[in-house]
Amino acid sequence: MTLLMNSPVLLFVLSLVALWVAAQAGVFARKGHSGMEGQAQEDFTLISGATLTLLGLIIGFTFSMAVNRYDQRKNLEESEANAIGTEYLRADLLPAADAAKVRGLLKQYLDQRILYYLSRHAEHLSQIKTDTARLQNELWSAVKGPAAAQPTVMNGLAVSGMNDVLNSEGYTQAGWRNRVPTAAWILLVAIAIFCNVLLGYGAHDRSGFLLLVLPIALAISFFLIADIDSPRGGVIRVLPQNLESLAESLRGE
Repeated sequence: MTLLMNSPVLLFVLSLVALWVAAQAGVFARKGHSGMEGQAQEDFTLISGATLTLLGLIIGFTFSMAVNRYDQRKNLEESEANAIGTEYLRADLLPAADAAKVRGLLKQYLDQRILYYLSRHAEHLSQIKTDTARLQNELWSAVKGPAAAQPTVMNGLAVSGMNDVLNSEGYTQAGWRNRVPTAAWILLVAIAIFCNVLLGYGAHDRSGFLLLVLPIALAISFFLIADIDSPRGGVIRVLPQNLESLAESLRGE
């Protein structure tokens, strides 16, 4: 299921096929029974309507969950850019040699954070994480040394700002791992399959086009939810606009 959640196009194709097969299964089940009349037809209409309503509500809730997580990732990117920019300015509070070292390391760190947002390949990401961890250690050492040698309020502000920089990266990691739960996906797909079985069972016109309408609509909904919820696999992605803007502003310094 994780593979499908990270591959919206594959999810669209597989869900479309599965839901169409479910509708055909409903048609097949109907062939062995006589037509519904009277109370049976009313009961079937009630059940199918309630099931479709439940499906619509779950799709709406799941879409809302995905959008909230997407917005969270955007806000975390903005917070990370603000933390790095603030610490770049606070570096002036350190002795001149230490300040120059911290600013140079922050520029390298900023480049790595931009690459983290843009990269999609696992091998590249592994190298980025390694380089990021190394730079974090160097940045902390660069501010810890002066603060330990001269524990002044000014040096303390530089240490506090660096702490925000390091914490913001951790918050971003947590935000990117915060996805729509697998259980919610399983429930959504299960109810969608039931709805399509009912669609096929109750359809008077069994033409292929009519039995494709609901599967196509649901597959598009699944694709959109997965695309928004997938930080790297989708078309709708969180771009490092604030980080890139910060890097551009620091380029001439």
